[in-house]
Amino acid sequence: MKALVDFIIRYHYWALFAFLEIVSVNMLLRWNDYQRSLWFATTTEVVGGVRMAESSVLQYVSLRDRNAELARRNVILEERVEALQAELTRLTHDSTYAERAMMEVAADSARLLPARIVDATIARRDNFMVIDRGEDDGVSAEMGIVCGTGVVGIVYGTSPHFSIVMPVLHSKSSISCRLRGSDYFGYLHWDGGDPLTAVVEDIPLHAEIKKGDVVETSGYSAVFPAGLFVGRVAEVVHSDDGLSYTLLVRLGVDFGRLRDVMVVVDERKKEMEGLP
Repeated sequence: MKALVDFIIRYHYWALFAFLEIVSVNMLLRWNDYQRSLWFATTTEVVGGVRMAESSVLQYVSLRDRNAELARRNVILEERVEALQAELTRLTHDSTYAERAMMEVAADSARLLPARIVDATIARRDNFMVIDRGEDDGVSAEMGIVCGTGVVGIVYGTSPHFSIVMPVLHSKSSISCRLRGSDYFGYLHWDGGDPLTAVVEDIPLHAEIKKGDVVETSGYSAVFPAGLFVGRVAEVVHSDDGLSYTLLVRLGVDFGRLRDVMVVVDERKKEMEGLP
């Protein structure tokens, strides 16, 4: 208490000065309309600037959640488009009961597990990614990875909480693809050049192909179901031996901006792998 009293005695002049300043400002603003309006305008500008800065910070902090939600919605929309295309195909040509049943099983057997990339490279010949999902989440090797704009890669190895992914941008990546609306298929490879472009090889010369055609997964493995978007044909060239076409494909995934992905968990995978 004595220290408080000594402090007040020592600085009472400053306290009195501050009190009189507050009273003076209050009287000035109360009895002078011009000064009052100027004060309100100034304080409103300052408060507005602070609120805008606060809003910008909050929006930046929430970008991660928004990006994850947008990626999830993109994948859902892509699934709906594929389901509608499958239904259109079923209605516009004569399909047997067995064919329709298999299509329904393929559509219902896979589920999508959201994940986030925690580490990645794109400038190397053999790139890798690390996602925040692992064995405890039901992820295992040879599972497909997709995002809202296309195919990303395949799970290479797992730990309890993380997984290593071999993306399309890897010299050993090989994904079976086909031209949408046809039975012509080949294998997607990356030649180490442009990270937005890959090639599909072994397309027959009698295949009718044009720039802009959609390239999608063929479904000839348990990694990816059929019909997932991969990219669009950017150029058609002859292979080195002249016996087939090689397609330059503009990939749907921009790996330099990729953050949120989905793991394709296909319930048929273990059953297919267990076949003799």
